[in-house]
Amino acid sequence: MSVHKNVKRVTTNVLQEMKNSGAKISMLTGYDFSMARIIDSAGIDIILVGDSASNVMAGHETTLPITLDQMIYHAGSVVRAVERALVVVDMPFGSYQGNSKEALSNAIRIMKESGGHAVKLEGGIEIIESIKRILTAGIPVMGHLGLTPQSIYKFGTYVVRAKEENEAQRLIEDALALEEAGCFAIVLEKIPAALAEKVAKSVSIPIIGIGAGNGVDGQVLVVHDMLGINNEFSPRFLRKYANLYEIMTEAVKNYIDDVRSGDFPNQNEQY
Repeated sequence: MSVHKNVKRVTTNVLQEMKNSGAKISMLTGYDFSMARIIDSAGIDIILVGDSASNVMAGHETTLPITLDQMIYHAGSVVRAVERALVVVDMPFGSYQGNSKEALSNAIRIMKESGGHAVKLEGGIEIIESIKRILTAGIPVMGHLGLTPQSIYKFGTYVVRAKEENEAQRLIEDALALEEAGCFAIVLEKIPAALAEKVAKSVSIPIIGIGAGNGVDGQVLVVHDMLGINNEFSPRFLRKYANLYEIMTEAVKNYIDDVRSGDFPNQNEQY
């Protein structure tokens, strides 16, 4: 655990040391300067600038609409707040699939314009050429397998993935391929806990789970979900550590009442 406590700046090497020592890795999403500063100062290991910003920040139904420019904007806002955490930036839908040269160009843009520390791509063997090309530029890559939200229209549902033997075996093969290609870590989303634990034991790189049980090397949640800001999303894997929806709603109502009554501002709150 000393690996975790004594670190001034989390790097991919630190994450590998944490896996090797059995120290669990903590990861949350972040999309803006103020929230990222709080998360980072609390001691989080990784901040993921997720394409989930498409949902929680912009109100889209899926992650597909968010653009590369928008991801760079969010990532830059987070990077300027962070002193300790590793900042990983999602490459948005359409920025890396099918064209590895374009994938490299877009990854370079993310790194140069946002100052992020790594990128994350969804998919396995089918995107391996994009991953390899990005890695040639010295850009760290995090993989993402299982439920991959950018492929929601292919799956047609957000149910648990890899419950069947064939899909489970393919996921293991994908994880091994990502490790061999050079990914420094992999996110496993919404798959059976036993399979996730098997993957974590089959590869030497850190495995971060979301809805993938406790047999992996770390966990990630969307910060708006775990803080209870989004009160409409309650899957089994989510533990809410606060109910900010109620707290913030009550605060706003109190402010409105004080403005309408003339109580705000009082004599001590004016010049």
